[in-house]
Amino acid sequence: MVDNRYATALVIACVLSVLATVYLSVAIGTQHWYQYSSPTVRGEANVSELRSLYEEFMSGEFDEKTYSDTLFRLNGTVGLWWRCVLVPPNAQWIKEPDAKMVLECRNFTLLEQFTPKYKEPGNHNSGEDMLRTYLWRCQFLLPLTSLGLVVLAGLIGFCACLCRTLTPTLGLGVLHLLAGLCTLATVCCYLAGMDLLHRVSMLPDKVDGSLGWSLYLALISSPLHMMAAALLVWAARSHSQNYYRMTAYRVA
Repeated sequence: MVDNRYATALVIACVLSVLATVYLSVAIGTQHWYQYSSPTVRGEANVSELRSLYEEFMSGEFDEKTYSDTLFRLNGTVGLWWRCVLVPPNAQWIKEPDAKMVLECRNFTLLEQFTPKYKEPGNHNSGEDMLRTYLWRCQFLLPLTSLGLVVLAGLIGFCACLCRTLTPTLGLGVLHLLAGLCTLATVCCYLAGMDLLHRVSMLPDKVDGSLGWSLYLALISSPLHMMAAALLVWAARSHSQNYYRMTAYRVA
């Protein structure tokens, strides 16, 4: 028999966990973690240069400097799995100057996620930048770890419901706490990596960068997981203490 207080705490924890998981999943799958605001394209020479950058971005080999320069110049957005630029339809800047802009994206492949970063982007002879390399890999692996922990917690919780027991609740709380910490670490790694990138690749004049809504979704999911963890831990410990008191009373 479960006290109403514990049942309410478990229900609220489940709702928070589902919300946090949905927010994190959306954040991982979208590209609006960081976005650049670039000046309007003017001049035929400038247009030709930007078209060349765009074509290299869409069909060329993976190169951090190339895609970073394109993101800087073409109102780019970048996430954990995607990099996108904002261009006119068919990239015809001269023929259609007032055309509605469209978002063109390329994904980071699994191999590209583990490609080393260099101290000078694009210069393989400059030596590997270990800090940026591992920050990039962590921002890719940590959110997947967070989702994996939540899935594991969900499976354990489902089995506990079938067995009508609160015994695993404390473990579920710990798993949610770890998931929240992994999500928070993802955001920290991403922000640190972008800051280091901007130090080695200076932004062009009149180009500004800002955080996107995808990053805020991930940031929101972290405290939601931690609140779910707190409720689960409270329910587990309170129910355990109440159970032992009732047992002691009956024995007495």
